[in-house]
Amino acid sequence: MKLRIFTEPQQGATYDELLTVARAAERLGFDAFFRSDHYQRIGDGDQGPGSTDAWITLAGLARETSSIRLGTLVTPATFRLPGPLAISVAQVDQMSGGRVELGLGTGWYDGEHAAYGIPFPPTAERFSRFEEQLEIVKGLWAAERSYSYDGSYYRLVDSPALPKPAQRPGPPIIIGGFGAKRTPRLAATFADEYNVPFHTVEETGTAFERVRRAAQETGRDLLMSAAQTVCVGRDPAELERRAAAIGTPLDRLREEGLAGTPAEVLEKIGAFGSLGAERIYLQVLDLADLEHLELIAAEVLPHV
Repeated sequence: MKLRIFTEPQQGATYDELLTVARAAERLGFDAFFRSDHYQRIGDGDQGPGSTDAWITLAGLARETSSIRLGTLVTPATFRLPGPLAISVAQVDQMSGGRVELGLGTGWYDGEHAAYGIPFPPTAERFSRFEEQLEIVKGLWAAERSYSYDGSYYRLVDSPALPKPAQRPGPPIIIGGFGAKRTPRLAATFADEYNVPFHTVEETGTAFERVRRAAQETGRDLLMSAAQTVCVGRDPAELERRAAAIGTPLDRLREEGLAGTPAEVLEKIGAFGSLGAERIYLQVLDLADLEHLELIAAEVLPHV
């Protein structure tokens, strides 16, 4: 089991704050530093400094870290055209020496689309565009010469299919979600990893099995992962303090996330592991609490 740090910068975080967390995660031995890809705070509250662009952030981190893997969970297909997205990710992969992973999804938060003038088609169209984007991005990375594509939403004519990413044929693709029909098929067709975000152990197992059945039909072997909000403390007082800092009741965190003493958190990680999960993305919401990362690194990470 590998533990990855997952941040939500749209809730208010500067690049420098993200850099501090990424460097701490690398120093402490976590497998990866991931961030969400949003342009606006989700839910009520102070916008703070606002969000930052995910791929600009990762380009900076690619040059200011040396070993930790970097990625998005997940980039909305609505935000970028597939050709420019393939270029951006390939360039960041080169800049990092081959440490990038692309989480890609349909996009879901209509508020940020309206706020920044980004078209937000109906669900069925978003899924269709998402599928075409997956084909195009992977096609551009893998093409040995020029690349053309003629779809319902995107048309590429004699693209030079450059630049190429450092990883060949391309960075790993992560598809997440809990959908019962199109998500398993798309994951089994295009993804290297399938992620279930913020569901119970039982629900995660159900989703894993759906994707495994779909993968049997495509003949592909996917890595399975889960994302969970993390809140670890040595004692009740420390736990309550960390829960209060992110504005979520501790009882809810225990039920819906990874919360408790290191031993309790390890037990729940083990439950995900028994389902076949090979990676857990730890959603860290208080970016100023580096002692939290140090505690997890000291008392959880060595035992997974």
